Amino acid sequence: MSDLFAAKPHAPLAELMRPRTLDEVVGQGDLLGPGKPLRLAFESKTPHSMILWGPPGVGKTTLARLMAEAFDAEFIALSAVFSGVKDIREAVQRAELTLAQSGRHTILFVDEVHRFNKAQQDAFLPYVEQGLITFIGATTENPSFEVISALLSRAAVYVLKSLSEEELGRLFDRARIQAFPELEFDEAAKSRLVGLADGDARRLLNALEIVHTAAATTDRRSVDADFLQTALAKNLRRFDKGGEAFYDQISALHKSVRGSSPDASLYWLLRMLDGGADPLYLGRRIVRMAVEDIGLADPRALQIALNAVETYERLGSPEGELALAEAVLFMACAAKSNAVYVAYNAARKFVGDDASREVPVHLRNAPTKLMKELGYGREYRYAHDEPEAYAAGEDYFPDGMPKVSWYKPTERGLEAQIAEKLAHLRELDRKTGKK
Repeated sequence: MSDLFAAKPHAPLAELMRPRTLDEVVGQGDLLGPGKPLRLAFESKTPHSMILWGPPGVGKTTLARLMAEAFDAEFIALSAVFSGVKDIREAVQRAELTLAQSGRHTILFVDEVHRFNKAQQDAFLPYVEQGLITFIGATTENPSFEVISALLSRAAVYVLKSLSEEELGRLFDRARIQAFPELEFDEAAKSRLVGLADGDARRLLNALEIVHTAAATTDRRSVDADFLQTALAKNLRRFDKGGEAFYDQISALHKSVRGSSPDASLYWLLRMLDGGADPLYLGRRIVRMAVEDIGLADPRALQIALNAVETYERLGSPEGELALAEAVLFMACAAKSNAVYVAYNAARKFVGDDASREVPVHLRNAPTKLMKELGYGREYRYAHDEPEAYAAGEDYFPDGMPKVSWYKPTERGLEAQIAEKLAHLRELDRKTGKK
């Protein structure tokens, strides 16, 4: 075994491979390249508070540690998952003591800062303003929504990206040579491992360590794709089921369906299923797509979506997922119309803003003698007794209601026929001389 592991036999590979200098960092060229923002921040030797926003395993903690070393600052790390106001207070006291005893500044790093509530985030503000601490927060969620504006206004936001396959490949080669020089990987196994890492350096190194342990147990010196599949348990793609990546992907699925791209729609559906999304949640979203983006242009869409959800409930996974795929493909290929969606929102807004108008007397039922004497329903025209089963010129709105036209069918799919029918009925109205 290498000296690397002999030095810290119990440390995971991801920790052992953590970069010790800025030049060892893999990825983030947009931030760390010559003349780029974070490179300039390091070179300035002047610390400033910041938010590092990016997916897991892209170097947020590493950059915070390297910054503390570059500025010869005390480094205090908190996890918002396990810490509270008491921990924040203790960290501040430690920073005050460090400053008093050695004159050294403190960098306070808060991992998953989005998990702190408003009161906890507020607790940092006085010490950031005093300059007692330089605050570095790490988050996988959009700081615009998850970090309070007062703290956000005092920190620069740097966006970190997932590592590319080429960057993960370089990290793989470096880790294998340093930690497991005796173990050989064929190209298929390496490619598979990089793909499973899904842009996450920590995931890659953890998986590599698992494979090494499995190979050592079976006394293997080479790893191919088949052994890799055996050594690794099912590795789900990365996304937090309640986080931004999740909603980014459901947005991509919805917009691909709306954009009539069946292949892209199928891709995002499978990405989410592969990532562990609840198929019934996806089914509910597909039903929403049928109503919002197809509507009456093809009413079959709603029934197909509902049938797909029912099929999944009966068959479960993986058989039922095929029904969801069929529904998504139908939605993508169907004629599109948001006329129902637009009409609903417009009518809902009107009703919400308007007064409670009375039901016109001629539209009221008259189940009692008194109601009949009051004229309820007296002038109602029964449509089925009228030519074309249409009471031309009849008004079904409350008295004094302004003229509205919320539903405007498109010229696509069945709605083209609906538009023709409504135009014909409006012409019948016009001939009666009534508005």
